[in-house]
Amino acid sequence: MDALPQDTLHQIFSSLPLRQIMICRSLSKFFNQLLTSPSFLHLISTQSPPLNLLALRPPHHRHLSSPSCLHVFDPDLNQWLRFPLDFLPFRSPHPVASSLGLVYLWGDSPDPPESTKSLVVCNPLTRQFRVLPQLGSAWSRHGSVLVDSQTRVMVLTELAALYFSGSNQWLKFSSNLPSKPRSPILVFDSVYALCDVGSPWRCQWKLFHCTISKLKTSQTWTRLEKHEWGDVFDILKRPRLVRGNGNKVLMVGGLKSSFLLNASCSTILILRLDLDSLEWDEAGRMPVEMFRCFQESSKFKVFGGGDKVCFSAKRIGRLALWDRCSGKAEWRWIDGVPGSGDGLSRGFVFEATLTAFP
Repeated sequence: MDALPQDTLHQIFSSLPLRQIMICRSLSKFFNQLLTSPSFLHLISTQSPPLNLLALRPPHHRHLSSPSCLHVFDPDLNQWLRFPLDFLPFRSPHPVASSLGLVYLWGDSPDPPESTKSLVVCNPLTRQFRVLPQLGSAWSRHGSVLVDSQTRVMVLTELAALYFSGSNQWLKFSSNLPSKPRSPILVFDSVYALCDVGSPWRCQWKLFHCTISKLKTSQTWTRLEKHEWGDVFDILKRPRLVRGNGNKVLMVGGLKSSFLLNASCSTILILRLDLDSLEWDEAGRMPVEMFRCFQESSKFKVFGGGDKVCFSAKRIGRLALWDRCSGKAEWRWIDGVPGSGDGLSRGFVFEATLTAFP
């Protein structure tokens, strides 16, 4: 093997799927160097599609001395994988988002007295990283990190928004939202979020959006609504947004059995909004036998993107997955969820690739 020219070895290994390339890298130092060289990464940049994985955010109570890693689930192989994050010079890194093969995470400064947090972008496969301009720790506690490309990052709160587009500084704008934004998402040049405009005793959710260009100038959010939508926001309990494919937005929540204040839910519904036509349709409905596991839980979490949505709840011990990648919706369980705690898993979609550079 050592006698073969490097170009020949590159050609041989470039024919392998990305999963096999990752396995070969772990065999020895020689293979790791061979399969992470710039010339090999350039060769496979157009040949190896990314792996569509589901990544978990670590629980907030994770002990600081526990090993730092990113746990991901491969739906195609139905197995869990683990990417160490020990190459980062930060204490307790906390992954929160991903885009185009890069993972964004909060990291504590290595010097405990400073106790400052930084937003870091990295590729766990190549172990490369870059630290974004310094932010205050309050943004990591109260802000939602939204990413759409490696040069467009937003940290959004109810009162303010920070925007980073590749320059060496963050741009700060006033948000002026009517309430704390729920499950905000970044779709191309626009931000979408659900806000409660109801009374203290009854929630009333509405969809708000703002383009980044308007955020820089007028700083106004617009309520997105049509008369034809009717009571689309009233039929769901605790709705959340998930970015769909292309110009689609998914809204997920419990389907109320009636319009009473404390009405029970009959299942979990996934609605889909086409941002071009502004029309809703039903994308999925959790099977009754699966929903029975969620009925006893007062709270559940939703994460995902594209054609995959994951659900977790207390005391269930596994994830429910809605997967429409094959063109036909499929519901199934994901067992063996890493970690422990309240069972409320949070996460994001991670398109793993060797060719994404921070």
